Amino acid sequence: MKLFENVFNLHEKAIQLREQHLEVISRNIANVDTPNYKARGIDFEEALAKALNNDHEEKQVSDVYTTHRGHLGGQPNRATADLLYTVPFNTSIDGNTVEMSVEQARYGKAAAKYQATLRFLESDIGGIRKALRGE
Repeated sequence: MKLFENVFNLHEKAIQLREQHLEVISRNIANVDTPNYKARGIDFEEALAKALNNDHEEKQVSDVYTTHRGHLGGQPNRATADLLYTVPFNTSIDGNTVEMSVEQARYGKAAAKYQATLRFLESDIGGIRKALRGE
């Protein structure tokens, strides 16, 4: 329903991007001992603005969600961010740029923001439910 599309669009894109951010940080942590591994990150604000802007500018040919690029009849409507290399405070001798304490702090902050986004979405849904019930 188009009426609810605007209400949920921001939260949907934010959740998708926050999920991607958590995955990127998890990959960094998993590769802390991999020689020459370069830590990655995303610019959440830029990616969200881009995702929301793309929704307004592009008209989807189909609302069908495909799970493989070889499938016909639609385009994935998922928000994604460009991966950026992070600038480390200290690079290890083996060329790895992952700093465990920094990544753990980033993960905690990203997880809290993910939970907050879910709570905002739950609040919006609760408000719509109350309106439909006439409360």
